[in-house]
Amino acid sequence: MWFQSSVVFLIDKRANGQLLVFKWKQSMSEMDDLAAFAVLIEAGSFTLAAQQLGCSKGQLSKRISLLEARFSVVLLQRTTRRLSLTAAGAALLPQAQALVIQVERARQALARLKDDMTGLVRMTVPVSLGETFFDGLLLEFSREYPEVQIELELNNSYRDLSRDGFDLAIRSEVANDERLVARPLLAWHEMTCASPAYLEQFGEPQTPADLINHRCLLNSHYSGREEWLYHQQHELLRVRVSGPFASNHYNLLKKAALAHAGIARLPSYLLQTELADGRLRWLLRDYQTRSMPMYLVHPYQGGLPKRTQVLADYLMGWFKRSGEALDRLQR
Repeated sequence: MWFQSSVVFLIDKRANGQLLVFKWKQSMSEMDDLAAFAVLIEAGSFTLAAQQLGCSKGQLSKRISLLEARFSVVLLQRTTRRLSLTAAGAALLPQAQALVIQVERARQALARLKDDMTGLVRMTVPVSLGETFFDGLLLEFSREYPEVQIELELNNSYRDLSRDGFDLAIRSEVANDERLVARPLLAWHEMTCASPAYLEQFGEPQTPADLINHRCLLNSHYSGREEWLYHQQHELLRVRVSGPFASNHYNLLKKAALAHAGIARLPSYLLQTELADGRLRWLLRDYQTRSMPMYLVHPYQGGLPKRTQVLADYLMGWFKRSGEALDRLQR
């Protein structure tokens, strides 16, 4: 394809007392000629410039002659020992040099883009969130961006991202740390749930107070694990519960509920599949439980590497769609 565009250079330098105006239909070959002119002046000789450009001295000389013919000016005074610019050549040189610089900047930008989309992204997320979502999510991402490598750590402990070398993290709390940037990712709340088989055997609680007579699955991560809190309108309800099993691992509590061992309070993000297929039922829907935001966090930088930015945007979009699907189930 032959690329052309109208280009006008008005150069505030005078040759023979006249304002120089270069106006021509610029094609790709003419751009090459301008670049060759700039390289020639920088090299100082046809021999060195031809070596840098990968062409013969004769080919380079022809390019310069064609350039002079297009502008109807003489750009160079040639002697056996040196090259010297005419007034027209001195006026055109900055434009030719600017073209070379722009081409080099474009090349470097594309090189950075390629480099940024290959390599490693290290990420740390809470255990239950990682076990629930990240196997399928990251497989989807890897199919779309096969050159990006992801190292995923499942850890409920606080990690210093800069010190420990992590690019991204998902956290339920964000410290007042100016070194970090936090983007809201999703909001979840605890849902009281049990299997249909358990409810058939022990009955379904109609109010939080009914939980006193049920087998409850306790979260040992919390010091007040035997006290479950609910809100209705402006009233806070505290219920003392007990049961046969406690764990600090949400997925173990979910497995116990699926095994009909009792009633559990689990994060809403863990229950999308089980609520949809009926293996668990949401109880006490008229009573509110605590809600927690989660954030996508990364160290503050002037600009994230492209591979990290693409993964971050992918996560934001994926969790938005997942949250919308869960909202539809809860209506």
